[in-house]
Amino acid sequence: MNNKTHYLENGVINHFLRNGAVVAPFPVYAALFNTTPTKATPGTEVTGTSYARVVVTIGAPVDGAAANSAPCTFPAAGAGGWGLVNGVAIFDDPTAGNMLYFGDLAAPKTVDAGDTVSFATSALTVNET
Repeated sequence: MNNKTHYLENGVINHFLRNGAVVAPFPVYAALFNTTPTKATPGTEVTGTSYARVVVTIGAPVDGAAANSAPCTFPAAGAGGWGLVNGVAIFDDPTAGNMLYFGDLAAPKTVDAGDTVSFATSALTVNET
């Protein structure tokens, strides 16, 4: 994911170029989307039985990129499933908060009841390039 929200971009500018205080969020949370966000629209986050954002652990950056350092697994979808999931984002809060990064899934997936969505170690990447 190299798509950053305006919230994150403004925080970087304020912190590094204006000596502004920025509180780094920890932990951060992965969220799934039926309609992927853009800078202009918030997208449509998955809803449905058993859906919840999950903690994602990001490893140290190398050459402007970093990836999840452990698997990131969402709970199994409950009754009715979650529909076609085609996007993912990273937030600073488990239920509300601010979106930081977002992007499309390489392979959208229809999530039916009982299915899980999981990202193997290094499958979720963020980059500044």
